[in-house]
Amino acid sequence: VVFLDFICVCPFCLQGFVLGGAFGVFTAGIDTNVGFDPKDPLRTPTAREVLKDMGQRGMSYAKNFAIVGAMFSCTECIIESHRGKSDWKNAVYSGCVTGGAIGFRAGLKAGVLGCGGFAAFSAAIEYYLR
Repeated sequence: VVFLDFICVCPFCLQGFVLGGAFGVFTAGIDTNVGFDPKDPLRTPTAREVLKDMGQRGMSYAKNFAIVGAMFSCTECIIESHRGKSDWKNAVYSGCVTGGAIGFRAGLKAGVLGCGGFAAFSAAIEYYLR
């Protein structure tokens, strides 16, 4: 039985939440359609409507990034506990599992591509950090 401790999972989840929120607010800030009503495209949105849409997008991105961070850190902790080693391969295997799980919702091919893409990204990050 593998015990996932708070210190193993929480930092990635929290970092994902903060990074996702910042990314969501940034993308909402450069989106020209934020705050516009599709029923009345000629009406200029108020600052309150724009800020509300930016906050909603920021929160949505924050939740999604936190979930991906939690998935990655949980699988990395499980793999590290199972292998008994702390090396770069744990992140690559974890990236493959996480990317595959996310991509598999769209089909087998997307799952395989998600596995490869996320694993390659994890390997690049591990190479850079170590």
